[in-house]
Order: sequence, then structure tokens, then C-alpha cells
Amino acid sequence: MPMKNTAPYPTTARGPADHDVRDQIVAAATDHFRRYGYEKTTVSDLAKAIGFSKAYIYKFFESKQAIGEMICTNCLREIENDVREAIATVEGPPEKLRRMFKTIVESSLRLFFQDRNLFEIAASAAGGRWPATIAYEECLHGMLQDILQQGRLSGDFERKTPLDETARSIYLVMRPYLHPLMLQYNLENIEEARMQLSSLILRSLSP
Repeated sequence: MPMKNTAPYPTTARGPADHDVRDQIVAAATDHFRRYGYEKTTVSDLAKAIGFSKAYIYKFFESKQAIGEMICTNCLREIENDVREAIATVEGPPEKLRRMFKTIVESSLRLFFQDRNLFEIAASAAGGRWPATIAYEECLHGMLQDILQQGRLSGDFERKTPLDETARSIYLVMRPYLHPLMLQYNLENIEEARMQLSSLILRSLSP
């Protein structure tokens, strides 16, 4: 059974959907935020670094947050793609569930904790409940529900508990290791925790 297609991430960008200048602004802003941090950078700083006027940047983005959200969206899509590829390489819902959890944690650590200034954007996005992070959580929840449904059809998972309740409960267990603001406080023994939680979740799903 293929995974369901998810809705596109929301965007607060202005102007045509495809535009080289917007991509140029996002690329330059990503590099600038990596060097100096998101919170310390202003749109004026970006304009000076890119060589555009501030007014010109505002033709494409309504605020610094809108630029940050586009960068955050790119990072979250990368994690989502990593998870989809990882799930596609294994057979059976139980192993897909293990691989989903493992890949999200590994990809999040790589993207957010090896680059502290980009993590700052992710933390701001998660703390402020930016639309991109909401869409990301909905995407992961949908992928989880698809795996659970596959497991019920294959006989690997129990069918008594309502599917929505099961998916929500599992997501809440996994969330401290998926959410950027929470993950930074759960780094100790994270590999052991990931494996133990995966095993616990799978035991709870046994028919």
C-alpha cells in the first residue's frame, strides 16, 4: 500500500510561485542565518548582504519570519523525504515503524544540531507554531497512521483501538524526540531511548 500524498506546506511568500529572485533570497538568507543567527539578523542586514534593497525583498516576503519559514520548510521537507525513502526500503509495517522513528531522529539531529544557527530557526518555528511546523507534524502523523493501517490489514497490529486514538497516542510518545524544542533536552541516551520506545510501541500494537 503506497503512502498517501500530503498537502503542500503553507507559504507566506509573495509574488509568483516560481521565481529565481525568491530562490536567490532564500539561499542568501540561509547562508546569512547560518553565519550570524536568525534572531540577530534583520531584513536590512539581509538586503545589504544580498545586494537588494529592503523594499525589493518585501516584494517577495512580507517579513523576516516569512523568509525563515521558507528555510524551515526546506529543512522539514528534507526530513520528510528521508523518512519516505527509509520506509520504502524495508518490508512489513513493524519494521517501517521502527525505521520511521529512527530516521526522523537521525535526520533531525543532523539538520538541527550540527548547525546551531539553523536550529535557531527551527526552534523559533516550533515555539511559535509556524504553519510549516504544523504541516510537518500533520505529515508525520499521516505517515504514522498509514503504517498502522497497513499493519492492521496485514495482521501485525491490533484492530480494537480506534485508529485515530492509536496514532495520536504513539505520536505523543515519539514527540519528545521529534520536536526541535524537546529534542535538545532529550539527547542523553537518545539512541537507547529510541530503540526501547520503538520496542514498547510495537509490543503495545501486538494483536
